[in-house]
Amino acid sequence: MPTATPDPRTRLRQPYEACPLCESKQFDKLREDDCRGHAGYDPGLPPTMVWCLCRDCGHCFVEGYLTAEGLDLLFRKTQDVQRPAAVFRPPDPSWLPGNFPVEQQRLTWARIVDRVTRRRAALPTRSDTWLDVGCGNGMLLMTAWEWGYHAVGLDMRKETVDMLRNMQVEAHRLDFQDFAAAPGSLAVISMADVLEHMPFPKPALRHAAALLRPDGLLFLSMPNGDTIVWKYLDSHKVSPYWVEIEHCHNFTRDRLFALLAETGFEPLDYDVNHRYRAGMEVVARKRP
Repeated sequence: MPTATPDPRTRLRQPYEACPLCESKQFDKLREDDCRGHAGYDPGLPPTMVWCLCRDCGHCFVEGYLTAEGLDLLFRKTQDVQRPAAVFRPPDPSWLPGNFPVEQQRLTWARIVDRVTRRRAALPTRSDTWLDVGCGNGMLLMTAWEWGYHAVGLDMRKETVDMLRNMQVEAHRLDFQDFAAAPGSLAVISMADVLEHMPFPKPALRHAAALLRPDGLLFLSMPNGDTIVWKYLDSHKVSPYWVEIEHCHNFTRDRLFALLAETGFEPLDYDVNHRYRAGMEVVARKRP
């Protein structure tokens, strides 16, 4: 009897053998969702996402994370929110002051740069490096530079890095784990809606702790699966996060805080994310 030809899409997601946070092998399938309607979906990718729930720590994670081959398919498309060209397109004469995308983005990120800087209790100088992981359209970088930081960005999309470099922004096409700097040399690391994309967040947070100064700060934002907005969207079966094909995790505040404590950080404050539904923002300090 002939052997069935394997579906090539099974090469595109690597199944987790254990919970990526606590390493327990006691987890169950939670749900399966059709992700073909996602703006970044490529027909070569698996058509559904399976989510699991760890019985020991309660973490929610996808059954399998995208392999390098899967990421190559995913990165063929870039959403406008991730593209510098969408923000820095030529101004339309009909736009009123404050309606330019670059102005709107500057105001959005100014709130965060100001919040982090006030926690540092000192205005930065160019000797204070702010590293933005997953820098997207680069506006957080440029706003941090305006405040006085030396701003450096990392992103995996070549188009993004090339355009930022053409704008005289220091940017590298590099995985965060491969970013090398002197231990204890960075003032701030930001991961705005990034940690939930990383198959294994714990090594990334430990790397961040190693790179930060003793008083260094970490800014994080991501969806929070334990908010009234999330529950409201779920009750109407319209939550976007079950089909977000770039995501590996659905965090809650409590699970994130426990992970931060385990990897050398002390959460300082919590706020809602003003850019995405059901999102949270956290500023944490590296523990001495």
